[in-house]
Amino acid sequence: MTVDTYNEELRDEEGFVGDRASGRAFRAILDDWRERVSTTLDDDPFGDTPTHEISKAKLDKVLVGSDTVAAGLVHTAIEEFAQELATVVRRFLRLEDWRGTERIVVGGGLSSSHFGQLAMGRAQVLLASEGIGIELRQIGNHPDEAGLIGAVQLAPSWVLAGHDALIAVDIGGTNMRAGIVELRMKKGDVSKAAVWKMQHWRHRDDEPTRDEAVVRLAEMVAALIDKALADKIKLAPFMGIGCPGLIDEQGAIVNGGQNLPGNWQEDGFNLVTALAGRLPRIEGHEPAIVVHNDAVVQGLSEVSNMHDVERWGVLTIGTGLGNARFSNRARD
Repeated sequence: MTVDTYNEELRDEEGFVGDRASGRAFRAILDDWRERVSTTLDDDPFGDTPTHEISKAKLDKVLVGSDTVAAGLVHTAIEEFAQELATVVRRFLRLEDWRGTERIVVGGGLSSSHFGQLAMGRAQVLLASEGIGIELRQIGNHPDEAGLIGAVQLAPSWVLAGHDALIAVDIGGTNMRAGIVELRMKKGDVSKAAVWKMQHWRHRDDEPTRDEAVVRLAEMVAALIDKALADKIKLAPFMGIGCPGLIDEQGAIVNGGQNLPGNWQEDGFNLVTALAGRLPRIEGHEPAIVVHNDAVVQGLSEVSNMHDVERWGVLTIGTGLGNARFSNRARD
């Protein structure tokens, strides 16, 4: 399998095309419809609660609840968002590196919600009505775990040999997650890999500086290492990190990290270097760290589910919209 392209930043007169199909875009659409409806109705079905504070679980519940106006609002937002998602998919499919894509896996937080899944289905119907036979499929693992599980594919086989698990980190514009991923490896096959323990930090609520975020991340990882060693898990001295943006060979973020706390694109800042020395040694070694784009890493969690297609992509609907396209190599 090869990564054909990732972190494509398509633009139009309104800015980044991907921003039209992000989690923030859905909230903005819902907020706009709430404002329109409230000028006519006496009461807003969601009361005084700001749209950004309405949980995904609450929106899912509204869809099947007895308040038909509230359900209608969410359905209307879903329809408009689906049209935006379909537009974004069309634009990606026009790119040279995205041509011939047969399937797109949709990850990120929105894909785990019922309203997000409805939007995916509606977008696929819209595309099909135009003769675009692309399959939009929800990511197989839970989106909170897919970005960790995919890190297994970043590790060379010699690192995994003789070990039970490795460390994985998923950095997003709103949340950071660190976890221990059990390999459950059999004859080199890691398709059964799963998250053993995970720590989650919603950094957007705390508004940390970049350096504070790095320190907190190192503390999360160190706590997980201690738990794994106490449970006698044979941990590989390796950590895979998924992070937004274009990542160079040294692990520095070249661009696309604008949603992270502080300036992660500053000349001289390197996440690998910033974490080095802050983590406990494993088997007497400092953990080797590999950083790649977060959409790529989420996509890597789907490798075992993509044997029936040749070209496939991933879109991660989170604070922004991550993207990557893959091609499967011919088997011997």
